[in-house]
Amino acid sequence: MTRRTARRSVSSAVAILLATSLIGGCSIGYYWQASMGHLELMRQRRPVADVLDDPGTPGNVRAKLEIATSAVDFAHAELGLPDNGSYRLYADTGRPYVVWNVVAAPEFSLEPRTWCFPVAGCISYRGYFNEAKARRFAGGLAGDGDDVFVGGVAAYSTLGRFEDPILNTMIGYSDFQLAGVIFHELAHQRVYVKDDSTFNEGFASFVELEGLRRWLGTVGAEQDLCRYDRSMQRRSRVLELLAEHRERLESLYSSDRSTDELRMQKAAVFADLAAAYRKLREGWVEPPYFDHWFEGALNNARLVSFATYDEYVPAFGILLQQSGGRLQAFYAAVAALAKLDPDERRRRFDELLDGAAATEPAANCVPAAT
Repeated sequence: MTRRTARRSVSSAVAILLATSLIGGCSIGYYWQASMGHLELMRQRRPVADVLDDPGTPGNVRAKLEIATSAVDFAHAELGLPDNGSYRLYADTGRPYVVWNVVAAPEFSLEPRTWCFPVAGCISYRGYFNEAKARRFAGGLAGDGDDVFVGGVAAYSTLGRFEDPILNTMIGYSDFQLAGVIFHELAHQRVYVKDDSTFNEGFASFVELEGLRRWLGTVGAEQDLCRYDRSMQRRSRVLELLAEHRERLESLYSSDRSTDELRMQKAAVFADLAAAYRKLREGWVEPPYFDHWFEGALNNARLVSFATYDEYVPAFGILLQQSGGRLQAFYAAVAALAKLDPDERRRRFDELLDGAAATEPAANCVPAAT
């Protein structure tokens, strides 16, 4: 599942569930927790209008739900995203994240492990409604030698099969981050291809970015647009660092070095990556920062979680340009690509990426004081 502003390192929870239709493939215990977690979440939903009318609703929740309502209206009217009742409801889960996703990759590979589900297809993470269960599963993978990463996820999507709610886990976002999450998740409902996480997350992330730029311009939020531009500029720089060190690792893993030497050189590459980010950050005298991308131990699983989101984003930008900036024409072109077989779709995206200029968004604001 993504995306984006400086907020998520793991894709959004595109229904670990779709669980009510699941049999086989994974353990019964996994499906049980997914089904029960989903049903509990659906039970907690309340119409946003009722929450806004409730005098007991905290002010911060009320303010964010008003922003979310504006963003949902804009998504339907201006971005052509599905209008099926999603994000017209609110649920308080009572916890900081709705699910925890487990991402894993072999010790000397940047190809993520995948898990396959009857509805969602094969995806590069496995989600749990319970953090302890997620970490227990990750511990088993680590014990078998994999690099693992467990990340809390604030958003949740069932790909339009249910009316997905706004969650308390999303209330802490800035206004533009909250709007971005909504655009991202609704984009998944517009186009979704089984077994192709890179395509799905790239599309949703691009729609999020494009939608945010249009929405912020419409609502006249100059300071939010300023922060957004600054975030995108910095995000581009961080992604360059990740890509550079990813290339170093791919070269290392394809070499014939001994296991001990591979481990030593791998550790050195990740240490260099952390140092490079610290140096880059020294020049930033105000937020946003990307420190949370580098918290904890860096490993292959952390790195592939970023790559899933971003690889195709520039290609989708070229596709929008080829569509004359018209979103409906863009969606039609995306739908046509979605129908291609995986190899042909990959070839087409490689062509688009070859034509994508590496440009950074302009930061049109004055830096804040230290």
